[in-house]
Amino acid sequence: MGEYIDGLKFSGGCMSLMARDILKQLIRQAHDHDVYVSTGGWAEHILRKGPGSFKQYVQDCKELGFDSIELNASFIELNEDNLLRLIRLVKNSGMRPKPELGLSFFGGENAELASSGKVDLDWVIRRAERYLEAGADMIMVNSDGLTNSTNNCHTDLVAKIIERLGLEKIMFEANDPNVSEWFIQNYGPKVNLNVNYSQVGQLERLRSGLPGTRSIHFA
Repeated sequence: MGEYIDGLKFSGGCMSLMARDILKQLIRQAHDHDVYVSTGGWAEHILRKGPGSFKQYVQDCKELGFDSIELNASFIELNEDNLLRLIRLVKNSGMRPKPELGLSFFGGENAELASSGKVDLDWVIRRAERYLEAGADMIMVNSDGLTNSTNNCHTDLVAKIIERLGLEKIMFEANDPNVSEWFIQNYGPKVNLNVNYSQVGQLERLRSGLPGTRSIHFA
């Protein structure tokens, strides 16, 4: 599948439920097909145990063979300076930090935005820019409040994110296959999308320009 996908992500903390030898075997198999391997949103759970636990988590991920560590900035209850330190820590370990940002906020500095119910896209973009400056390899953009479905897709906000940050360093979460189709129709086959494994075949069909069952349009 390395011909069709760039990376494999272990969602949430599912890797913590697996035996280390099995996990290493799966990671090696992905590498054999030129597929990088990323953690999912598990760092926020580890951080509750203290800074030392996060350093050990990074070391464990490296020993297991992970290439990238995801940091869900919408859930991690840390100020920006401390989150930048985590990005640098992951980067200095030899792995690639991948912060996740979105328009829904649940903790830390984001709590004020969550309570106000207001979306400050400029704030989100400025933070993404600082993450990239600190060494982030890729910014994951959460679909909540942005691209949940084609009936709830804020195309103007997507356009502003891409205008400011470009396509190369952004990956959009696309849980709905119709959203994936919309992204490719509007931003081309090179747009980075995070999809469920069951959608890989359909996504490759779209990227290759093969005819589909329908097209998605917005007024």
